[in-house]
Amino acid sequence: MRATIVCIKKEMTEQVRSGRLVILGMVFVLFGIMNPAVAKLTPWLLTAMADTMAETGMTVTVSDPTALDSWAQFYKNIPMALIVFVLVEGAIFTREYTSGTMILSLTKGLKRYKVVVSKALILILLWTACFILCFGITYAYNEYYWDNSVAGSLAFSAFCWWLFGIFVIGLLVLFSAVLRSGMAVLGACGAVVFAMSLANMAKKITEVLPIYLTEGQALICGRVEKGSFTAAIAISIAISFICMAAAVLVFNRKQL
Repeated sequence: MRATIVCIKKEMTEQVRSGRLVILGMVFVLFGIMNPAVAKLTPWLLTAMADTMAETGMTVTVSDPTALDSWAQFYKNIPMALIVFVLVEGAIFTREYTSGTMILSLTKGLKRYKVVVSKALILILLWTACFILCFGITYAYNEYYWDNSVAGSLAFSAFCWWLFGIFVIGLLVLFSAVLRSGMAVLGACGAVVFAMSLANMAKKITEVLPIYLTEGQALICGRVEKGSFTAAIAISIAISFICMAAAVLVFNRKQL
C-alpha cells in the first residue's frame, strides 16, 4: 500500500511539473463558464442579428434563456472536455516506455500491478475533480441567473456522464498496457467509442451500450426515464473493471 501511495504522489508531481494539471484545470473551468455564458448571450446575439436576417426574409423569435439552455450547452461541451482529457493524459503509460523511467522503477522492486493501479487511480481522480469543477461552475452560475430545479434528474445525469468517463479511462488503461505508442492508444480508444456510436443507431441495443450514458440532455428534459440507464450503468461498471484487471494481467507479462 505504501508503494502505491508513493507512486500516486510521484504521478501527481509529474502532472504538476509537466503542466498537464494546469491545462486540464483551465479547459474544464473554461467550459464550465462557457455553458451559462452561451445560454445568456445567445438571445442577445439573435436580437442583434434580427434586422439583418429580416432583410433576407427570415424571422427570428427570441425567448428568454433558462437553466435548461445552459445544461444543454453543458452536455454539448462535456464530450469535447473528455476528448481534451484523453489527449492530455493518453500517453501516461507510453511516455514512460520511451523515457525508460518505468524500467528504472521496476528494477528497484516496484510491483508491476502497483504501476497500473497508481496510474489508473490518478486518471480517475483527475477526471472526477475536473468533471466536478466544470459541473459545479455551471451549476453555480445557473442557480445565480435562473433556477436549476427546472432540470430533472440533474445529479443522476451527471453521474452517468462521469461514469462514461470512467469507462473511457478503463479503455485507456487497457490499451496503454497493450500498446507502446501514445497515438495507437488514442486511436484504439477512439475506434471503440466510434464503433459504439455506430452500434447506437440500432435502437434495440441502444440502452445496453455504455455510450447511452451520454444522453444527459434527454434525461434532464424528461425524454427518457432513469430506469432505462440501469443496463448501461451495470455494463459500463463491469467493462471498466474487466479493462483494469486485463491491464494488470497484460502489463505483468509485457516486455519493456
